[in-house]
Amino acid sequence: MNTSLFLQFVGQQWILFAALAVLIVMFIRHELSRGAPALTPQQSIARVNSHGGVFLDIREAADYKKGHIADSVHIPNAKLGSRVGELEAYKEKPVIVVCRMGQTASGASKQLLDAGFSDVYKMKGGMMEWDALQLPVVTKS
Repeated sequence: MNTSLFLQFVGQQWILFAALAVLIVMFIRHELSRGAPALTPQQSIARVNSHGGVFLDIREAADYKKGHIADSVHIPNAKLGSRVGELEAYKEKPVIVVCRMGQTASGASKQLLDAGFSDVYKMKGGMMEWDALQLPVVTKS
């Protein structure tokens, strides 16, 4: 393609070109803020079992008591910043962040990555997916 034709196009269609540039920047920012990669519940189980990791449940206490993954660590999302030290033993091991539907885990996983955790994932579908697959849960009364 001829460079002068491209520059002519950009000059004539500068609004479209500017809109495209804004969309590209927004997409890149969104991708960078997404946090950790997602794993299915089955992949999460395999990762934790094979590498000595942990499930981090960030739901509120009432939801956690209704049913949670065995041996998971419970730190509500709102308190994660002040309680991240409780996970120090898992800094180099897999940490699978679990929330209700898999959406809140993105921010929490990014927070852990920013705190220096090296092997962080979020669980796809959260506890709703776990329950849909009829995987075992522990309940507290």
